[in-house]
Amino acid sequence: MIIGVGTDLLDIRRIEQTLARFGERFCSRVFVDSERVRCERRANRAACYAQRYAAKEACAKALGTGLRQGVFWRDMVVTSLPSGKPVLTLTGGARRRLDALVPDGMEPAIEVTLTDEYPMAHAVVVISAVPNGSRAAPLA
Repeated sequence: MIIGVGTDLLDIRRIEQTLARFGERFCSRVFVDSERVRCERRANRAACYAQRYAAKEACAKALGTGLRQGVFWRDMVVTSLPSGKPVLTLTGGARRRLDALVPDGMEPAIEVTLTDEYPMAHAVVVISAVPNGSRAAPLA
């Protein structure tokens, strides 16, 4: 059962300008350390940040709140499996909102896809509820 779908399209040049203007202040406000380490290792760090920013925006839309009602940037963390598949983990207010959306007897499943083609970055997030115990891996 699909609970929410969110998408976001972002101009990477906007993130380049934000990084140049606000740098550390922007990064520490929006991204957790693991996201920052990953993006700083990339040749085009702005594209990496833009993809993750777009994923957070898309997730907030899928939750139906936007960045309100206790949902904050750092509550949504984008990591990757060893295969490279992106994974979205929710904590804090975002996790509380997610838990409130999932019916009894079900558990959340979040799928995220990221892409970029300069100058644009795009993310899609689909939040589903699946029967308890049917997920192959636990949602952190």
